[in-house]
Amino acid sequence: MTFQQGIFYFLAAQLVFAAAMVITVRNPVKAALFLVLAFVSAAGLWLLLQAEFLAIVLVLVYVGAVMVLFLFVVMMLDINLVRLREGFGEYLPIGGLVAVLLVAEMTIILSSDRFGPVQMPDPGSLSASHSNTRELGRLLYTVYAYPFEIAAAILLVAIVAAIALTLRRRKDTKYQNPAQQININPHERVRVIKMPSEKKI
Repeated sequence: MTFQQGIFYFLAAQLVFAAAMVITVRNPVKAALFLVLAFVSAAGLWLLLQAEFLAIVLVLVYVGAVMVLFLFVVMMLDINLVRLREGFGEYLPIGGLVAVLLVAEMTIILSSDRFGPVQMPDPGSLSASHSNTRELGRLLYTVYAYPFEIAAAILLVAIVAAIALTLRRRKDTKYQNPAQQININPHERVRVIKMPSEKKI
């Protein structure tokens, strides 16, 4: 076993352990921290595959932004852990069935002749002038241009739908029309009313 294979098995075992702890640990803060460990382990595996750009993006975007925000939200919310555990037994059979199906599918796919050392050889060493960012951009805007544009359109529709659902007008909320506020007569804004300071007996 070479040194690179040892690093691969170590990171893979660490990734599987962190993923298992994410779904089994009861504390949501600890689950988020184990998810950060899983992301860092996946970034290390991408480094072994000479995909430095994807590894850096995974660490910066997911670990540095998304998971930190998730940790702040989880730590600021007062989550009742006892209430979260109440319905765990009801969904356990369905979750176990889905887990068994996923393991069976992964076993069937990975045990076939498509993922052997012959079909997927070890990537050779690249030159020092090779740029992962340039190669990724070339693939995105040439070979996968149409799927990339379709994904961008789907994300745009999702953003617009989220904004429309959030800012929709409800019956129980107060709404002010800015056009009516602007078109008001300035002389009618203030009305002086004379009234006695004390009531006469």
